[in-house]
Amino acid sequence: MANPLKQLAGETAIYGLSSILARVLNFLFVPIYTRMLTQVQYGVVTEMMAYIAILQVVLVLGLETGCFRFANKEGAQPGKVYSNALAAVIALNAAFLAVIIAFSGPISTALGYEGFGAMISYTAGILFCDSITAILFARLRQEHKAVRFAVIKTVKILTETGANLLLFFVYPAFASAHPGNALSFFISPTPDFTYPIFSIFISCVVCLLLFAPDLLRFKWSFDRALLKKMLLYSLPLMVAALPGVANDFLDRILFRYFDVNSEAWRASLGVYQAAVKLAVIMNLFIQMFRYAAEPFFFQRARDKDSGKLYAEVMEYFTAFCGVVLLGVVFYIDIISLFLGRDFRSGIGVVPVMLLSYMILGMLFNVSMWYKLSGKTNMAVWITLAGLVVTALVNIIFMPRFSYWASAFGHLASYLTMFIISAALGARYYPIPYNWKRLGAIFLLMGVTYAAGTLLDAKVFPGGEISILKLAVNTLLLGAFAASSWVLIRRRA
Repeated sequence: MANPLKQLAGETAIYGLSSILARVLNFLFVPIYTRMLTQVQYGVVTEMMAYIAILQVVLVLGLETGCFRFANKEGAQPGKVYSNALAAVIALNAAFLAVIIAFSGPISTALGYEGFGAMISYTAGILFCDSITAILFARLRQEHKAVRFAVIKTVKILTETGANLLLFFVYPAFASAHPGNALSFFISPTPDFTYPIFSIFISCVVCLLLFAPDLLRFKWSFDRALLKKMLLYSLPLMVAALPGVANDFLDRILFRYFDVNSEAWRASLGVYQAAVKLAVIMNLFIQMFRYAAEPFFFQRARDKDSGKLYAEVMEYFTAFCGVVLLGVVFYIDIISLFLGRDFRSGIGVVPVMLLSYMILGMLFNVSMWYKLSGKTNMAVWITLAGLVVTALVNIIFMPRFSYWASAFGHLASYLTMFIISAALGARYYPIPYNWKRLGAIFLLMGVTYAAGTLLDAKVFPGGEISILKLAVNTLLLGAFAASSWVLIRRRA
């Protein structure tokens, strides 16, 4: 039998290929967005992406995880499970798409984007395509078809990239020479906030088309009783997932109402989003890990030593996240050059966001107890507590501290949910996490961070980039990685 940790690591790496490509290309577009769009225009893109992220969770109904649960039950018929999930998601999203297109004009006016109803329709189209392909991608994960998963994701990413490049660098000149061209009915002739959204829409359509052969070969089988059971399991997970997404995106929506400078809130939002993009590496690893870990945890649930295995995974995960956090912080002087000058004022929130995403990843690990035990109703209360914290921190402090309140709102919310979930997990589904060892990893990370900060202030003042400074930070990073490895390998 293959080593389960090696299997998890191998699939994480394959899933990571597309995720890495997506995040890297997305990151590489940050210099373009922050140089070719104004702060306000980038703020508009950020707000629309927040709506997409939150609505996508609702429109998939939590059935991604629900499919894993029911397809792995003894005697289950995976084909029937995925058929029911697809039927429910397609029906819901078709109705949603029709309503949004019908009322796109009034919706755009209500949001303050009068005359941009097409952008609202593109947003609905993105949600329609992504919700359907989410179930199809889940089936590939269930069947361990990591390579095909990565290939389709990669084509989608490259399509979005190509569309962005053509729109920003080719289309404006073409539109100027051909003012009546067909694309002029869909997008602006000059770069603005519709370009990134339209590019995503095109890539989502292409992705759905790539799954067309699967849909044509699909053996549709509707089972009302099975779907009811799946929804009873999955809907609480959908509700539970909302605060997690809201912790990433609710603050973007609240800028409209609570930012310190109400007339320039879109500019503040654009600056904040650009800074958060620098924390993308941590989010990348968490996404990679989640794709492989969720089916892995379900499939190992009946193993005798599954609890010990889960605890071991948590330790390696935490240590690696520590390396990522310190790596970004130690090389932030170089990484920040990716941003346009007008967007660098928010870079101070990057360490806070890195730590927030790290806690979020650890939360995913400890929250597996209610998924494995079937107590998904508990997830609702845990994540609602996190949502309350997010809302309160932003509403109370954003009018005074702007995006700093957003960054610390993330951290406070994720930490609250982590503590509650870990405490309840210890009671209902005990997993032998070594909290002393995990605490020691955090202590090592804190000491390393403090040493780097002290050296930066005393030896390398002024924030200038130097070979010596980078060398010292590299040594500190290596020392943390080596110390963490030794700590984990020395098991009691």
